[in-house]
Amino acid sequence: MNYSQFITTVSAARKASPIRLLTELLQKSPPSLISLAGGAPNPEVFPFKRATIATGHGTTVEIGEDLMKRALQYSASAGIPELLSWLKNFQQSLHNPPTANYTPEQGQMEVCVTTGSQEGLCKVFEMLINPGDNILLDAPTYPGTLAALRPLGCNIINVPSDQHGIIPKALKEMLSAWSSEDVKTHSRHLPKFLYTIPNGCNPTGNSLTRERKKEIYQLARKYDFLIIEDDPYYFLQFEKPWAPTFLSMDVDGRVIRTDSFSKVLSSGLRIGFLTGPKPLIDRVVLHIQVSTMHTSTFTQANYDITTASAMGRKGFLGARRQARRHPCSNQKTILPLELMKIVLVVEFYRTQRNAMLIAADKWLKDLAEWYPPAAGMFLWIKIKGVSDTQQLIMEKALQKEVLLVPGGAFNIDSSEPSPYVRASFSLSSPAQMDLAFKRLADLIREAL
Repeated sequence: MNYSQFITTVSAARKASPIRLLTELLQKSPPSLISLAGGAPNPEVFPFKRATIATGHGTTVEIGEDLMKRALQYSASAGIPELLSWLKNFQQSLHNPPTANYTPEQGQMEVCVTTGSQEGLCKVFEMLINPGDNILLDAPTYPGTLAALRPLGCNIINVPSDQHGIIPKALKEMLSAWSSEDVKTHSRHLPKFLYTIPNGCNPTGNSLTRERKKEIYQLARKYDFLIIEDDPYYFLQFEKPWAPTFLSMDVDGRVIRTDSFSKVLSSGLRIGFLTGPKPLIDRVVLHIQVSTMHTSTFTQANYDITTASAMGRKGFLGARRQARRHPCSNQKTILPLELMKIVLVVEFYRTQRNAMLIAADKWLKDLAEWYPPAAGMFLWIKIKGVSDTQQLIMEKALQKEVLLVPGGAFNIDSSEPSPYVRASFSLSSPAQMDLAFKRLADLIREAL
């Protein structure tokens, strides 16, 4: 693929930082090397010497003095080598991307660590979008994405979707506005990329099916646009089998995938990672070099050693396979402790989802409509007889001591009326969900 046609003038102008390159070289060098090059602080003056971390299943992880010195120091912009190596193996084991064995010029699969997947998304957008570019997404969608896109001056084209995600037929009809000649000459008006949250979409809970993904990918090939696969809820899928990812079917090197462990390990440690064609991931790393420089070395080291201890180097992958095999099983399967993490997380959120569905059916059956989410943390509720929930939620709901997110927050134009609300089942207990929906039902009746 000709990746130069996708990147902005600013991104194309980025050059590698000599100092950052020296940092990477130093990390790969033998201990006998004497370096007078770097401007790194002397670790002997760092105030923290060692740490002990207790894991959820009763073991402890020790961070000794040598590792602590390294964890508190500068590191490579793409990520510390150990974590990067593990993430590459992780992605190949999970998705088996066709690009794994390509040459860099062909779009070889590459990975870089980011400070949460949000940083990765922002840097991808800034790499790709010129003012006036057309981009595709299925709204309602994550407000953080919309907030990152709006200032860039692009034209956001909304692709129709339903409870199974983007509707390929509707996408095909929209794309028919561009001719084969436009594709051949790569007209500036061709969409640059399609952005989607394929599993447990925030806020709708929609998940794309295998068949729809295949159709969408073929349209991407025909009209030569990239696919940004933002998949933070990949490990919170409740039904089986899990649909293959866009990355797993990417024969061209046109998929950029964002991943996060925020929903299954920790949201506060801020570890995300990008996977995609090396020419584009390398551009993102150049941006990281001159902005955040790198994700916290301590956070990366913490993830690296605690993941190895708590889940096993093969444990995370093994847990994922187990979760896919028995996502809804009631069998009393005995699993090693290191394989239980993902299974337990999926089961926890499935139980939470079911509790919310029970409460919704009890209190809202005649007042609202919804689809059971197949993944994620959210229930997307359409209130009957209410054209816009903004005032209902932001003013009156607080008086009833219940809070949800009005649907307009997820629209491309946030001022556009929406009859929807988003309810999260991640934190509240079943009893709290029941009481919250009783209060919401009372509120709706008063508004009608």
